[in-house]
Amino acid sequence: MNPPDSLVGRGVRSSSPANPEDEFLVPTVAAREPACGWHVAPSGMHRSYDVPVAASGGARRYISVGQKFSIALVVATLWLAASAWISWPWITGLAQHVTIVPALIIVSLLAFAPGFVVAFLVVGLAFDRQPSFKVASPRDAVTVLIAARNEEAAIGDTVRSLSEQDYEGDLRVILIDNGSSDDTIGVARRAARASSLALEILEESTPGKSHALNRGLERVRSALVITVDADTLLQRSAIRLLVARMVSSPTEVRAVAGAVLVRNSRSTFWSRLQTWDYFLGIASVKRMQGLFQNTLVAQGAFSLYRSDAVRDAGGWPDAIGEDIVLTWKMLNNGAKVFFEPLAVAFTSAPETFKVLARQRSRWARGMIEGLRTVPPWRHQNGYARVLTGFNLMIPLLDTAYVLLWLPGLVLALFGVYWIVGPMTVAVLPVTLLVYGVLFRYQNQRVFKPLGLRVRRSALSLFLFVVIYQAFMSAFSVLGYVQEITRRARRWK
Repeated sequence: MNPPDSLVGRGVRSSSPANPEDEFLVPTVAAREPACGWHVAPSGMHRSYDVPVAASGGARRYISVGQKFSIALVVATLWLAASAWISWPWITGLAQHVTIVPALIIVSLLAFAPGFVVAFLVVGLAFDRQPSFKVASPRDAVTVLIAARNEEAAIGDTVRSLSEQDYEGDLRVILIDNGSSDDTIGVARRAARASSLALEILEESTPGKSHALNRGLERVRSALVITVDADTLLQRSAIRLLVARMVSSPTEVRAVAGAVLVRNSRSTFWSRLQTWDYFLGIASVKRMQGLFQNTLVAQGAFSLYRSDAVRDAGGWPDAIGEDIVLTWKMLNNGAKVFFEPLAVAFTSAPETFKVLARQRSRWARGMIEGLRTVPPWRHQNGYARVLTGFNLMIPLLDTAYVLLWLPGLVLALFGVYWIVGPMTVAVLPVTLLVYGVLFRYQNQRVFKPLGLRVRRSALSLFLFVVIYQAFMSAFSVLGYVQEITRRARRWK
């Protein structure tokens, strides 16, 4: 890997450890990148992105957010009507066994509702044109909060990636240790010293990520605050682009979510599948939500907030999905939340079935917490009401997938085609086509400008399309059950 260019702004110049012991204890980002991400070209992590600044004038016809939203709803509704017409033989055939009302409910949950959401997503993305930045190199003071618990294996790389940011403003980094029993603090200190990064370390004894973040918030004096997970690497321009999007946006924008992708995609079978989920699914949904100025999760792994807006919302709540609930409270307070796809961070995804199941169950519980705290009908903003209304359907869709689709697939294997029939195979090419469009979009609009490269894996993409949703729905249903039965919560 080429060594990073000279850093700008905070006197951070050193890219080598102070002594060989530190080199051994705190591996450099450069040393670990090739083994961590299938999609990180060596030059990409350390390449500064030249921000295009908005030019005066322009002949392109302006379509308002409201018009885009209306067009997406109309097209999705037309798709729904066409699906109902095509699916009538399926409905009548199923009704012979379960009567017409259950047949309509089953087909609606398995086909109509998912198709409506996907059509709305695709049309929204077709209209997505990120506005140019008004400020190329912002210099607003920013505080970065890192909540950590037993992260000695990853925290050194995270600290070093922060030291290599090309941000020219005042950047203050606060690490809040939440009861680590390993050498998280020691590794972080050595990494900061080796990279000449000023690092403040706090301790929070009350277990829970929200308590750690709120402890750090007490020390924040800047108007802007960023949260970064302790196992997350930032592309060199990530903070600058995140802040540029914030300062280039209307004043009612109170948070900007960064783009989070998988760092350890080649580690295991499960991390490979999650790579496609982050790269295609999660990123695309966030782009669509950001287009309508209501990104529903400014995720804790990498997001920027206005400090006062976080305080006005009561800080990070004591919840499993503290970032979801905080975002929805901010939206309910009249805030807008944007998404910046070029502000890229790479996080460590779960590498085992057990850890992945636990994470996705936790995410599902977090969504239920958000729905309970701020139901869709309570949102002041109409866009937020519709988008969170989609989330209201997700538990039903996940449950239907587990309890109806998967048993229907088993029946089909024995020649019983009540729910899943031979025509269902026709859905696969359409799904691959949609993901192909999303892949090209991400590759052309995000990776190429940043100097990142996608290492393609057709097999893992195919398996992602065919089997991944079954596991994610099952994990989510487990989370819903845990939340309904009020099972004990835990950060890790």
